[in-house]
Amino acid sequence: MYAKVDDEVLKFLTNLFDKDEVLVDPDLLEKYSHDEVAGLKAEPEVVVRATTVHQISKLMNFANEKKIPVTPRGAGYGLSGGAVPIYGGIVLSLEKMDRILEIDKKNLMITVEPGVITGKIHEAVEKEGLFYPPDPASLDSCSIGGNIAECAGGPRAIKYGVTREYVCGLEAVLPSGEIIQLGGKLVKNVTGYDLIQLLIGSEGTLAIITRIILRLIPLPRVTIDLLVAFNEFQAAADTASAIIERQILPASIEFMEQDSLIACEKYLKKELPLHDAAAFLLIKLDGNRKEDVQALCESVGEVCFEHHAVDVLVADDRPTQERLWEGRRAVVDALKERSPVNHMEDVVVPRARISDFLREIRKLQEKYGYPIICFGHSGDGNVHVNVLKEDRPEDKWKGTIPKISEEIFDIALALGGQITGEHGVGATRRQYLEKAVGPKTVQFFRGIKQLFDPSNILNPGKIFPPRR
Repeated sequence: MYAKVDDEVLKFLTNLFDKDEVLVDPDLLEKYSHDEVAGLKAEPEVVVRATTVHQISKLMNFANEKKIPVTPRGAGYGLSGGAVPIYGGIVLSLEKMDRILEIDKKNLMITVEPGVITGKIHEAVEKEGLFYPPDPASLDSCSIGGNIAECAGGPRAIKYGVTREYVCGLEAVLPSGEIIQLGGKLVKNVTGYDLIQLLIGSEGTLAIITRIILRLIPLPRVTIDLLVAFNEFQAAADTASAIIERQILPASIEFMEQDSLIACEKYLKKELPLHDAAAFLLIKLDGNRKEDVQALCESVGEVCFEHHAVDVLVADDRPTQERLWEGRRAVVDALKERSPVNHMEDVVVPRARISDFLREIRKLQEKYGYPIICFGHSGDGNVHVNVLKEDRPEDKWKGTIPKISEEIFDIALALGGQITGEHGVGATRRQYLEKAVGPKTVQFFRGIKQLFDPSNILNPGKIFPPRR
């Protein structure tokens, strides 16, 4: 189906890229054979690290002509196998395209290359009194290009939305090698079909993003964080719903259960606040006037105690806030340390149905006998469901995980949800796509892919289920 990387291909690549940016050593290739999905690996035949859009354009034109698969890759922190080169071929790394090109304070825009680490964008704009709200948990390691490919969210999505709300312009390379310019420093733009929104969340299957213009907003001057403890999860879930019903919109409402906090304590080697409680909400409030945010804090506190909170810690200074968030930021790594082999799904349900969803997940835990630990975003209904292998037999694990995953998806869909909220379909959920959206929608998806990439060389093996 696809051509192999032979001497002719390697000669072309070494003429196009600097010698140090063409990798064929197996020890160097290993890093590019996987993302953060445990157990999913595929070796590329060669890795190239691009530094210019023109290199990418010439590469794609050549690969399209020769029918060689190309897998684009950002920082490699994806959680759906999106950057794994399932069909070998060329991995195109964008890690070297890591410049912040401009912060435009007049238009409240920032222009960046795709390899910029998201946390670096936060740091740069906040020094200017500006704010880029999307904050995925891996913001200190993930790249903005990967965020756009997956339409990353994060805790602040409840108030500020996800990545797609902030992308105003893109430069991208098509599988043919053609370079397209979409949008610009524009707040309004309805000139034809919105191809920017089509590329966001397309998981590197339609085009390779090479330059990004992001919208910024003024940085909130005041933030207060609350860590709220409960003796049972139902009270925590009811509290999150009640806060929103009162028309209070926090910047974030995160939830954790005790098992996840205990894992974080072991991983961080320290005791975390309120660790004896059964469930927790981590709530961030922000605004521009201290008295307004404090009033919100009092209102939220009242709702929490009305719904049987056992304690509320208030943090209004940076060191204390960082201490409250330390466990939440570490939870993925903590669970990985507890069980190096684990399986995560990131379903999304209507936020008022989270407690119903978790009730059914507890039944799955009893049915299959595997630890299942949940945490996530109460404010937007996005639940990260983690199934831990620990020391259970490998053959049983491989036979059971597909059954658990399918039941997790069935529960979410029955509650009006979907199979992924922010991690993407990638290679790990593609067999469930038709169940999630229906055969006609999958047909539309395939038609769009065919239009952009008729030779199917760009990130093949992602999103779409294998044809029957």
